[in-house]
Amino acid sequence: MAETSIKDRPEFDLDNQGEQKYCSFLRSLPDRQENCIRLFERSSGDFYSVHGDDAYFIAQHVYKTTSVIKYLGGDVTTGVPSCTLSRTTCETFLRDALLNRQMRVEIWAAEPRKQNVWNIVKRASPGNLQDMEDLLFANTDMAASPIVMAVKIQTGGDQRTVGVCFADATVRELGISEFIDNDLYSNFESLVIQLGIKECLIQADEGHKDYELSKIRSILTHCDIVITERRKAEFGIKDVEQDFNRLLEEDISIAALPEFELKNAMAASACVMKYLALLTDETNFGQYTLRNHDLSQYMKLDASAVRALNLMPGPQDGANKSMSLYGLLNKCKTSQGGRMLGQWLKQPLMDIAAIEKRQTMVEALTLDSELRQNLQETHLKMIPDLHRLAKRFQRGVASLQDVVRAYQVVIRLPAIVSAMAACETGSPEHKEIMDAEFTTLFEEYTENLQKLQELVETTIDLDAIDNHEYLIKADFDQGLKVLRKKMETLKLEMQREHERVSVVLNMEVDKKLKMEDHQIHGWGFRLSRNDSSCIRNKSQFQELATQKNGVFFTTTPMRKASSEFKEISQEYERTQSSLAKEVIGIVSTYCPVLEKLNTLVAQLDVLVSFAHVSVHAPMPYVRPHMTAMGTGDVVLKESRHPCLEAQDDVAFIPNDVSLERGKTEFLIITGPNMGGKSTYIRQIGVIALMAQTGCFVPCSEASLCVFDCILARVGAGDSQMKGVSTFMAEMLETASILKSATVNSLIVIDELGRGTSTYDGFGLAWAISEHIAMKIKSFCLFATHFHELTSLGETAPYVGNLHVSAHVDSGHESAGKSRDITLLYKVVEGVCDQSFGIHVAELAQFPDSVVQLAKRKAIELEDFSVHHHHHQAPRSNGSSTYLTKTSHQSGAPIKKAKAEDIE
Repeated sequence: MAETSIKDRPEFDLDNQGEQKYCSFLRSLPDRQENCIRLFERSSGDFYSVHGDDAYFIAQHVYKTTSVIKYLGGDVTTGVPSCTLSRTTCETFLRDALLNRQMRVEIWAAEPRKQNVWNIVKRASPGNLQDMEDLLFANTDMAASPIVMAVKIQTGGDQRTVGVCFADATVRELGISEFIDNDLYSNFESLVIQLGIKECLIQADEGHKDYELSKIRSILTHCDIVITERRKAEFGIKDVEQDFNRLLEEDISIAALPEFELKNAMAASACVMKYLALLTDETNFGQYTLRNHDLSQYMKLDASAVRALNLMPGPQDGANKSMSLYGLLNKCKTSQGGRMLGQWLKQPLMDIAAIEKRQTMVEALTLDSELRQNLQETHLKMIPDLHRLAKRFQRGVASLQDVVRAYQVVIRLPAIVSAMAACETGSPEHKEIMDAEFTTLFEEYTENLQKLQELVETTIDLDAIDNHEYLIKADFDQGLKVLRKKMETLKLEMQREHERVSVVLNMEVDKKLKMEDHQIHGWGFRLSRNDSSCIRNKSQFQELATQKNGVFFTTTPMRKASSEFKEISQEYERTQSSLAKEVIGIVSTYCPVLEKLNTLVAQLDVLVSFAHVSVHAPMPYVRPHMTAMGTGDVVLKESRHPCLEAQDDVAFIPNDVSLERGKTEFLIITGPNMGGKSTYIRQIGVIALMAQTGCFVPCSEASLCVFDCILARVGAGDSQMKGVSTFMAEMLETASILKSATVNSLIVIDELGRGTSTYDGFGLAWAISEHIAMKIKSFCLFATHFHELTSLGETAPYVGNLHVSAHVDSGHESAGKSRDITLLYKVVEGVCDQSFGIHVAELAQFPDSVVQLAKRKAIELEDFSVHHHHHQAPRSNGSSTYLTKTSHQSGAPIKKAKAEDIE
């Protein structure tokens, strides 16, 4: 968070006695959930205060100094540490706490006439922002939807049934799903990722005795999701039928629907409904829809894959947006488009027809650059977040300004329709699909919203909008007309009086004698202090107030006209606001259409963004040719890593990839530890994912098959699970791969078996590779530093060996400086030369004696290994037996590395 200036800090508004009472109240507060901050609203919401540990937290994270802490009711040892936040600072902090830090927040306020009775007035957690939406998103866009989910597990025999219910509190929809899972809950993990869950409700479990729940817990922590424990009773389903029947818009009882039989999902639903307090708000009744989320319609991703493929932005990216795939592809112009993109990346499609439909639309937008730029620059940019707008109408907090916002979208639609209709790519297929998916729908919604446009044009004073006034037209309503007329007459009377007084006093109108509306005294006159002597001791002028800017006074006729004017304008206001209420009420019936329009705009925005990125990449992306799941191969020509090639300092050398059924299904990539291997295997995962979201891919030509999931085990990075060693974490991730992979998965493994001794590590790597190659038979890329693995091809079918060969130019400079070593990596068929590591050490200018010793030791070990371990796989030392395949060249990034960079 940006450092906040300490000067803006409000002061406490307590006297001594109040302070003591307040402190004893603070000490009596009950305990709260972990990771929760309590804010206390002061002087009716002008500013807020925090106390105890919270005060230290705010001091540290917001003000970056403890000097802001004041001790209430005592000194440093006896007082309550406290600190205040201005309203704006508080809003910024709330956004950071709820959206980035995954914390919970409670806001307490005193009762109106009882200063010492405090209650919680607002609560929020990452998955339930309803109470604080207005505070959080007053001036910023909502980047992701807050989704909360409850989970209920049932174990019987070997089977684990998981029931979930999830809700985005900003959409009136409840989703449920129930499925069988394995003992690692990998289906549950991919569901949580597909949906982008922010908070999960689980059954309270004293002392964490329940083994199954603890597994769910560790998955949730691994995916950075807030865990909220709820009492067992909240998962009770005795009222769930009547609750659903109240909320759902269907006329048939839920008991008649097949979903009602999913008892675990129903228990989870009961918990979500209680947690979001859906039934306490009657405006929800009959408004909700229920949808059954089918896990298998999207590709599955586990948390490690999301990290390995750099799917979503994280703190490690800093300000560099293009480090994550989301950041690279997000050229969306609307906030609903940005949210939709996040959803599409976590839910890659499996249905080939749907994938190709998206690709065709992206193709149309890449070819017709005029339409693309027109949509980006003129149309999409001007569309507000309709989902938030509709939400304001639903919650009954909308104003005439919101009505005008909706109207401004409606009047833009015809221009979007004509722009889309003019789509010209020279192919009738493009035009047909764009018409079917967008143009006709935009036309339909424009027609549906026609009445809204007419309503606004007849009722709202559109000329006043330029001055930021949102008013009902005076001539729209007879009552308003009459009142308006009266007000105008009185205005004229007052002007006449103004002129009369200026003559009497011989003071020029507006130059010296001003007519003003005083906040206490209504309409009257003002003279500067110097000029005011002329009204002294004259009975027809009554002085009302003396201010810095002069003396305010009135006359009897003026006073009369002013009070009448005040009464009439109040009545005018009342009529205005009751009419405004009616207009707002009518407009809110259009919410469903606005929501549909919102989804359409978001989809168009993402497709335009895909097309933009595909055209403007350092080398344009191409449309991949897709084959159905279980058929076809992965053949990529000159593939690149989309995020890496977008970085300024990388010259990326493209790479060919071929994974072919019955030929090369399992690729082993060996080579030194610097760049190249990891990038090579990750970029294939990224390209497969991009292709299944419907985007073009960074290759010169590409054909891919549809994968049912991408599983990754990539370097034990910074995501170390709490209290688990690197090696253990690695084994857990690998176990989940072996359990969840099917023949149609794509597996990416980088450096397995590092955290243990060489022989153990090699044994594990061999066993795991053999299991994947012989039993699972899915496409797999395995990057390893165990050269011995390359002989796997002798025992397992369809294994291909690749290695990263390095071409090293060393500049000849004076011996003192570190030389630039340009490592040009090419991924070449065959097995790597083993002495490469020593070669790098030479370049890094190790002392000669050390290099010689290293070479001697390496040779001894080689011999030792061959003599003593006949049962082990034979070593490959680059001898010709392993180089049977022709060496075809392709490559990876060229990096300028300094000698210090070498591992």
